[in-house]
Amino acid sequence: MAEWTFLTNHARALVCIADDPGVRLRDIAATLGITERSAFGIVTDLTEAGYVVKNKEGRRNRYRIQAHLPLRQAVGRQPTIGEMLGLLVDTQTTESAQLPDQEGESDGRAPTRARRAAAL
Repeated sequence: MAEWTFLTNHARALVCIADDPGVRLRDIAATLGITERSAFGIVTDLTEAGYVVKNKEGRRNRYRIQAHLPLRQAVGRQPTIGEMLGLLVDTQTTESAQLPDQEGESDGRAPTRARRAAAL
């Protein structure tokens, strides 16, 4: 039987970016179980559609999610990206979806959002 998930890799990549706006493509790829080339294509799709803004900081990219935008294919009312991420990511506001966690995992907290994204 083929494996499947409820969320597309595009949505799961958004969760990775919400968890860490400075995430590397190789980390997105590893979390989603896809190639770096596929991760690049997904982030490019999200950027070209306007859902993610990419800024260069030195040699790294930093991403900012445009949480106010509606989902691509709405069913009924037009929910926003921020509302969807609010269901998937522990955020109090859409602004916190743009900020990286300041603490590491060594403090015994629950699994990171990136790990939860991998499980979705």
